[in-house]
Amino acid sequence: MRGKIMDTAAHGVLKRRTAYLSVISNTILVVLKLCVGLYVGAMSLISEAMHSGVDLIAAMIAFWAVRKAMIPPDQKYDYGYGKYENLSSAIEAVLIVLAAVMIIYETFDKFRSNPQIQDIEYGIAIMFVSIIINLLVSRRLISVARKTDSQALEADGLHLQSDVWTSVGVLIGLCGIHILGWYWLDPVVAIAVAMIIFRAGYKMIVKSTRDLTDASLSAEYEKKISNIFMKYEAVLGYHNLRTRSSGAYKMIDAHINFDCGMSLGDVHKVCDAIEMDIKKTMGATVDVVIHPEPVERVSRTTCKLNLDNNISNKGEKNE
Repeated sequence: MRGKIMDTAAHGVLKRRTAYLSVISNTILVVLKLCVGLYVGAMSLISEAMHSGVDLIAAMIAFWAVRKAMIPPDQKYDYGYGKYENLSSAIEAVLIVLAAVMIIYETFDKFRSNPQIQDIEYGIAIMFVSIIINLLVSRRLISVARKTDSQALEADGLHLQSDVWTSVGVLIGLCGIHILGWYWLDPVVAIAVAMIIFRAGYKMIVKSTRDLTDASLSAEYEKKISNIFMKYEAVLGYHNLRTRSSGAYKMIDAHINFDCGMSLGDVHKVCDAIEMDIKKTMGATVDVVIHPEPVERVSRTTCKLNLDNNISNKGEKNE
């Protein structure tokens, strides 16, 4: 138990430091893009600075959500503050969509104008720097998010990945202007990139909505839980399996059938073993509640077949 508490605390520190890294990198990029964009006179760079500004706001939201989600359960929140990470992910998804709409709006304005750009090499250089920084930071964010199961960091990492594509689009447009003099290339590429960003934001909104409305975990996840239940000989079956997520935490509760002839002490030992097995297999950030029910002994083979069919049907409904 002490080791698990230490692991959770270490994950919290790692998530907080990683979120702080995202805030610092985005702050630097916003300042650089805005300064260079105003000097060069390229609206694409100024728009990209605005997009990075949205990234900065998203990174600050993720930083706040990670700190908030680390607060242990109390009298006000019996299940902890994990939902703040889900809320953060939803807000970031909306920001991504708004950024895409904003880029499209600015791009259509460029079709009607022929901006005068000077010293475009500075703009090309800053876009190279932006792409490299965002690639490194986004990979770090996603890596830590998968290690700690943090939705806030994952959303922030995906947001930065989308920013990489935007930067590539702006870079192509600037190179086209510099080499070929094709001013129309910049807005065309920007619209294509904005549509990619919009699609990513839409997917994040769908996922965040499911998490905030307590949608069940995947059929594959529930199948693993079923296998853990049924590997114990004392377990005759189960029903009312319910799952949901709260930030990095997974909530699982189920009614498990035991032979009515078993003693309460033996049933309790099996339940403890099942809980420990689930936490060991699925990760320490799992909350398991088991309600034991006494039944007459039945065929475990028939019971297992029926449970597999139920999980399969449930998975089809969730898709």
